[in-house]
Amino acid sequence: MTWMIIRLILSLAFIAVVLLFAARVAKKRGLGQGNGLIEVVARQRMGRTSTVNVVRVGDVVLVVGATEEQVTLLAEIDAETVEEALRERQAPVRLGATEHAPAGGSATLAARTTSGALAGSVFDRNGWGSLVHQLRERTVRRP
Repeated sequence: MTWMIIRLILSLAFIAVVLLFAARVAKKRGLGQGNGLIEVVARQRMGRTSTVNVVRVGDVVLVVGATEEQVTLLAEIDAETVEEALRERQAPVRLGATEHAPAGGSATLAARTTSGALAGSVFDRNGWGSLVHQLRERTVRRP
């Protein structure tokens, strides 16, 4: 019985030494830590194996599409536009009723207008807002 406890303690000590050695080697090689040069600003899944990533490399901001097989550069966008979009995302979003109510009497949400580099792209809030509005209109049951 005593021999089993000694073997257990020695085995655990050996495993701890191996883990400490592996951590030291990883730290020397720089594994598991970033150097701050590359930063993933945003990530959006588009499917089971595909994503769209906004990556900042130094002063350059890139929109990259990634699948299991390849990575594709989709666009290069202005850094100030990304900073502005991040500030808008952190600010509380207030959606109010528009001044003109539709004939059905229900109020619609006011969409913000987008201008600049993101206008007409996947990141355009106005485009997504109008898509959601159209889908809601098609799915509403009317007497």
